[in-house]
Amino acid sequence: MTGAGEIGILIADDQAMIRAGLRLVFGTQPDLSVLGEAADGERAVELARSLRPDVVLLDIAMPRLDGLAAARRILANPQPPRVIMLTAYDDDENLDRSLHAGVSGFLLKVSPPEHLFAAVRSAARGDVLLDPAVTGRVIDTYRRTATPSPPVTGLTAREEQVLRLIAHGLSNAEIAATLSITEATVSTHINRLLAKLALRDRAQAVRYAYESGIVRPGEPPA
Repeated sequence: MTGAGEIGILIADDQAMIRAGLRLVFGTQPDLSVLGEAADGERAVELARSLRPDVVLLDIAMPRLDGLAAARRILANPQPPRVIMLTAYDDDENLDRSLHAGVSGFLLKVSPPEHLFAAVRSAARGDVLLDPAVTGRVIDTYRRTATPSPPVTGLTAREEQVLRLIAHGLSNAEIAATLSITEATVSTHINRLLAKLALRDRAQAVRYAYESGIVRPGEPPA
């Protein structure tokens, strides 16, 4: 049970020291509350259903049920929590499988606490945040593999501008600074463009921007 304005978190990792460390780190933030811990994927699925956290942190390599399989089961439930994958390895296969599972974040275990806090808060808002160490690789992959298709019309000029900046890897804060608008306004534009284009998240928006030709490989941010 969380207080008003608090984000409830479930931690799932097979290493007790990792779970204890994450609980201590989150304890420094007044708006983040750890509701429970799981040492394997099966238990994570059970606790996600019973505790109803806002965000679940899932280690990819866990016994009984790995993190990716657990994520798919958790996200298949009605009104599921947001899921962030934690891993010690930033290989492309784990990243790609995580994004296709519909997670809201992908973080390396060596990430500083600030990135962890930002990812949890971003996920709770409905946004997607990738570890800065892998964001560039995701964008490069879309640049190399994109097959142009006709763009969907209906975006406003500002929404298309925001989409271009997302595709170049800018965060909400960086987009806000670039366009001289607030982060809240950026979030509004992103939510609207995702809805108009029937896209699930930021990663799909990057793919769409390149496939539609709105952004071209090698093109600098507008």
